[in-house]
Amino acid sequence: MPAGLLALALGGFGIGLTEFVIAGLLPDVAGDFGVDEATAGWLISGYALSVAVGALLVTAAVTRFPRRQVLLALMVLFIAGNTLSAVAATYEVMLAGRVVAALCHGAYFGIGSVVAASLVSPARKAAAIAVMFTGLTTANVLGVPFGTLLGQQLGWRSTFWAITAIGVVALVAIATLVPREAGGRSTASLRQEAGAFREPQVWLSLLITVLGFGGMFGAFTYIAYTLTGVSGFAASTVPWLLVLFGGGLVVGNILGGRGADRSVSGTITLTLALLTLVLAGFALTAGSQALTVLSLVAMGAVGFATVPPLQTRVMRWAGEAQTLASGANIGAFNLGNAIGAWIGGMTISAGLGYTSPLWVGSAMAGLALLTALVADRRARRRAARPAA
Repeated sequence: MPAGLLALALGGFGIGLTEFVIAGLLPDVAGDFGVDEATAGWLISGYALSVAVGALLVTAAVTRFPRRQVLLALMVLFIAGNTLSAVAATYEVMLAGRVVAALCHGAYFGIGSVVAASLVSPARKAAAIAVMFTGLTTANVLGVPFGTLLGQQLGWRSTFWAITAIGVVALVAIATLVPREAGGRSTASLRQEAGAFREPQVWLSLLITVLGFGGMFGAFTYIAYTLTGVSGFAASTVPWLLVLFGGGLVVGNILGGRGADRSVSGTITLTLALLTLVLAGFALTAGSQALTVLSLVAMGAVGFATVPPLQTRVMRWAGEAQTLASGANIGAFNLGNAIGAWIGGMTISAGLGYTSPLWVGSAMAGLALLTALVADRRARRRAARPAA
C-alpha cells in the first residue's frame, strides 16, 4: 500500500472527526449555548450545507493548481476552522467555525479521490478510494467515541483542540508522504471540467448520493437522542455505542470498495436495498437495547458501503473531467446529510419522536434505490442503442 494513501487517510480521519463527533456532543453544546435540539442540529446540517457549497466553489477555484499543493492548503483551512470552534464564545461563532472547516471537506475528498486513484493500478482505483475513506470510518471507530468521551469529561472544547492537533499532524504527513507529482493537475480547463455535467448519468449519480447517504446520515444526526430517549441507554454509554457504529462503517467501507471493483451498479443496488430495510427495522425495534446494538452496526456497515461505489460511479461517467465532478459528489453526500438532518429535526419538533429520523432515512434510501435502478436502466438502453 503506498504510504501516500495512509497520509490521505489521516487527513480524512481529522475531517471525519470534525463532521461526526458533534453528534455525540450535541446535547452538551446545546446546553452550553442555551439552544434547542433543532437549532443545535444546524451545527451538523450547516456544516453539511457548507461542504456542499465548498465542494463546488472551492474545487472550481483550484482545479488548475497541482492537486497535492491544494490538499496542503485545504488542511490549513481545516486547522483554522477547528481552532475557531474551540475558542467560540457564542453559538454563532461556533457555527462560523464549523462553516470554515467545512469549506475544505468537499474539495479534500473530491481531489483526494483523484490523487488516491493515481497512486495505484486502474484495477484497484475503487479500493484506493476506499483506503482514503478509511480515515473517515476510523474516525467513527476511534475518534468519535473517544472525542465524545473527552468532551464529556473535559468539556466539548477539548475535543476541538484535539481535532486541531490532528490536522497539524495530517498536514505534515501529506507534505512528506504524498509524492509531489501525485495526481498531477487537471489537464482540462474549468469549462471542460464543467462539461462533465452535460452527462445525464453524472446528475443521476449525484441524486443517488444525495438520497442514499442523506438517508443514513439523517438518521445518525439525532442518534444520541434515540439511544437515550428511546432505547434507554445512559448518556455515558453513547461513546461506546458509537464505537460499534464506527466498526460497522469500517467493515462496510472495505466491502463497498471491493464490491465496486467488481460491479459498481450491483454494489449500489444491494447496499441501498439493505439500508432501506435496516433503517426501517431500527425504527421498529429501537425500544430493545439488544436489537439497537445490532441495528447500529448494520446501519454503519450498509450505509458506508455505498460510498466507494457512489464515488467511483460519478468519476467513471465524468470521463477525463473528474476533478469537479468528484468534488460535486462529495458535496452531494453532504447536501444529503443536510436534507436528512433538516427533515429529521422537523419531525422531532413536530412531536413524532426520536425514531422519526430513522423513518425519514429509510424513505430517502428507498428513493435512492429507485433512482439507481432507473439510472442503470437508462445506461443499459444507451449502451444497446446502435451507433449513428
